[in-house]
Amino acid sequence: METVIPNELVWLIFLLPILSFAVIALFVRPFLNNPRLSGYISISAIFGSFILSTWVLISLLSAPGHELVIPDFNWLVIDSAINIHLGLMIDSLTAVMLIVVTLVSLMVQLYSQGYMKGDPGYHRYYALLSLFTASMLGLVMVDNLLLMFVFWEMVGLCSYLLIGFWFHRPAAANAAKKAFIVTRIGDFGFLGAILLLLSQTGTLDIAQLHSLALAGVLTGTVLTWAAIGIFLGAIGKSAQFPLHVWLPDAMEGPTPVSALIHAATMVAAGVFLVARMFPLFEHSEVALLTVAIIGGLTAIFAATMGLVMTDIKRVLAYSTISQLGYMMLGLGVGGIAIGIFHLFNHAFFKALLFLGAGSVSHATGTFDMRQMGGLRKVMPWTYATFLIASLSIAGIWPLAGFWSKDEILASSINNQPILFYLAMVTVFMTAFYMFRVVFLTFGGQYRGGSPANHSPRPHESPSVMITPMVVLAVLAVGSGWFNVTGGFSRFLEPSETHVFQGFFGILAHPLPWVSLILAGAGILLAYAIYSARWLSAERIGRLFEPFYVVFSNKYWFDELYENIIARIVLLKGLFAGIKLFDSRFIDRGINAFFIENLVVRRFFSGLKSFDNRGIDGAVNGVADTTVATGRVLRIAQTGQLQLYGMFIILGILAISLALIFFS
Repeated sequence: METVIPNELVWLIFLLPILSFAVIALFVRPFLNNPRLSGYISISAIFGSFILSTWVLISLLSAPGHELVIPDFNWLVIDSAINIHLGLMIDSLTAVMLIVVTLVSLMVQLYSQGYMKGDPGYHRYYALLSLFTASMLGLVMVDNLLLMFVFWEMVGLCSYLLIGFWFHRPAAANAAKKAFIVTRIGDFGFLGAILLLLSQTGTLDIAQLHSLALAGVLTGTVLTWAAIGIFLGAIGKSAQFPLHVWLPDAMEGPTPVSALIHAATMVAAGVFLVARMFPLFEHSEVALLTVAIIGGLTAIFAATMGLVMTDIKRVLAYSTISQLGYMMLGLGVGGIAIGIFHLFNHAFFKALLFLGAGSVSHATGTFDMRQMGGLRKVMPWTYATFLIASLSIAGIWPLAGFWSKDEILASSINNQPILFYLAMVTVFMTAFYMFRVVFLTFGGQYRGGSPANHSPRPHESPSVMITPMVVLAVLAVGSGWFNVTGGFSRFLEPSETHVFQGFFGILAHPLPWVSLILAGAGILLAYAIYSARWLSAERIGRLFEPFYVVFSNKYWFDELYENIIARIVLLKGLFAGIKLFDSRFIDRGINAFFIENLVVRRFFSGLKSFDNRGIDGAVNGVADTTVATGRVLRIAQTGQLQLYGMFIILGILAISLALIFFS
């Protein structure tokens, strides 16, 4: 028996942020002009959503099948063929995503009160954050693909507006356009899958599609192409290879926005989409293998670029792409629980890393790690929390990242050995580039900050920024413990088999030790180069110069897309096709038609004469009459209210007489 709860409260989870957006945009900003009030309204709304999300999670723990019934209603009915209803799908996957989105968004909005203080766009910032969060919450809660696509596009729109928040900066405006355009490429695949499923099944209800796939009704080519189309949408939103190019440039937006995009909203949407539609992938070997391969390749591909970046936010951006690859690999080789468990842990330590980067920039005025150094002494809270997040993403026991990373490795070693080895190399790279950031930013001596920074020395950020970082640091340590005995996995998938058992029992398996040794080796190498200076970074760079050039130029993907595909192939191909069509079909067809049809030619000749004399003359006559009438009416525009009143009364009398006469 399923549990029924008051559906009004569940709907409020994403309606509260929408209401916050409306109040700030339509009332607070134009009439009250109180920036702080906008922040308080937005934070209160998302806090309410977090409380309701927690309540939903608690209710699900005791509900049969970990599912709650929320009554829905018809939204779009076309004859008897199409009936799309508006409803919510509240299950264990939804509950996990609700906690992630609302909690991370709450921390980001609290942090933003200090980071965005004094910004002239403060109202707009909090209004867009509310809409962004509401869009993501709607995406994870709806129960049909059409409404999911609506919220999917709203997430893309909000990311465009927030990435380009400082639109007066050309780099920010270009980055916003790039993100919007690149993700649209993947969205075409998602839309195509929706249309294919609707045409073949007559429904877009997610639960019904799951049932059709599980029953074997939805199979074969249709199932495979539908799953691949859905995955194309996920590739765009989650910045997987080869549509990864928008995410590093998205760093032009405010740093708290970067934290939200990378941890809980935009990029998490793609992973969630694959997890939500997983029964379709599960019954298509080709689609599931595609997810695993793209995920594994993306993980190591993005990690190589993270090795050489000097902008702290760009290192974290490539780290996000790499970790998203891990999540896709987990979904492809292990199932929903393993992939989503890494998303769950990643949300907390990645949000913390970005907020730490924002704290450092707030103190130094730069994101260039070459202008930092020595911040450990003057920013102890930022250093401690950033170090915890770095250890967690590197997969050091017993922090959160260790538990989910090793679940993915254990699942891939048996199913996809080649991808397993790629993932193990990525473990080493991740630890190296993250501690390269730690040593360059917080170790050694301070190297001056930005020339535009007038502060004599760096300083610790205010408590309104530090407090959310401390909360996220606690979660970056402990969130992985929810699956120590397999509880998280069984909550998402009751039949899930947990690989490791117990807080210490996991260390009895050889695989975690191998991954720990690799992570430790990466940290040691970063220490030897950037802290102890046992090895020269410059000499290593010269030794591996070809790799350094390739990595630092990001494999020339931007040049490939912008200069070759967009400008040469697409534009030239478009104009060449138009010219060819015009010369071969339109011109020849018109010439042949008029040459062979003398009567038609004479008809058009007469029509042209009528056009010149009749139509043009009539149009010109109407224009002349209108101008003359205007000159007359202009006399009546005296600016005297009593004269206008007299004309109004005369008009009313004329209308009344006309009605009496015609009646």
